Amino acid sequence: MTGATGFVGAAVVRELLKDGADILVLVRAQSDRSNIDGLSVEPVIGDLRDADSLRDAVAGCDAVFHVAADYRLWTPRPEDMYESNVEGSRNLVRAAAEAGAARIVYTSSVAVLGIIPGGAPGDEDTPVTLADMIGHYKRSKFLAESAVRDLADAGAPVVIVNPSAPIGPRDVKPTPTGRMVIEAASGRMPAYVDTGLNLVHVEDVAAGHMLAHRHGKIGERYVLGGQNMMLAEILGEIATLAGRKPPRVKLPHNLVMPVAAVVEGWARLTGGGEPFVTMDAVRMAKKRMFYSSARAERDLGYTARPPVDALREAVDWFRARGMLA
Repeated sequence: MTGATGFVGAAVVRELLKDGADILVLVRAQSDRSNIDGLSVEPVIGDLRDADSLRDAVAGCDAVFHVAADYRLWTPRPEDMYESNVEGSRNLVRAAAEAGAARIVYTSSVAVLGIIPGGAPGDEDTPVTLADMIGHYKRSKFLAESAVRDLADAGAPVVIVNPSAPIGPRDVKPTPTGRMVIEAASGRMPAYVDTGLNLVHVEDVAAGHMLAHRHGKIGERYVLGGQNMMLAEILGEIATLAGRKPPRVKLPHNLVMPVAAVVEGWARLTGGGEPFVTMDAVRMAKKRMFYSSARAERDLGYTARPPVDALREAVDWFRARGMLA
């Protein structure tokens, strides 16, 4: 398994351990392993960009779960994201297929799916092209899934899952969605833009991976989502959980864009980390990113709990670790 030290990956590891699996986890030498501390897994040192290390890692594995991804909405070196997400996925799936793995579960994202104007939920078959992808993260994941689908067409036993925006405990990095929870729960999001997301508990996503492994059709993809919610509703729920007042001011996208440009410029100038608001994020927010999990529910038996449970657990986890103001 790849990505075991990350947010979604750590949840998938725990789901696999419930099933009694013996798990090898691919980690880089410098990886933060706090998310898998104490778990009965065997670390194997390797890197998605090193094909030789991957061939050694997957040797003898019955199944391979490729969960790892470079999930950032901004980076000063976009080429790193393409190397990890596109070339790394191609390397890993090819190595697993050549090693004789019976099933490969590849973690894509709803970010690569089409969006229906007006807010109707999209699904696995909603038309989309590379030109529709906003930002390097979406483009890299779109190209990565395309590469994986090509390998599936060539015979690799791949099942693809497309999680929406996962929420819950153990978001150690945190992810962009987790950062939204932290900022809102800390009272640092007094305003919002008119957009929507599909939120899902990270443990439901993990259970969906297991269902895809057991029941998924080779070459098929499945949305693993939860509930479609407007951003104002999400922030209101977080504020209530954190004991704060919900934001009341709705900002037009065109007013936020110059702020994002300044913040990005400052991050480039100072060499700082990923800015909280980015120009790509504002461009994405102009559309409601709503999706349907009907195929996974019908074909896999997938279910998802109300996302307020995930938000509550996320707020409690961040608070317990002193990550909230």
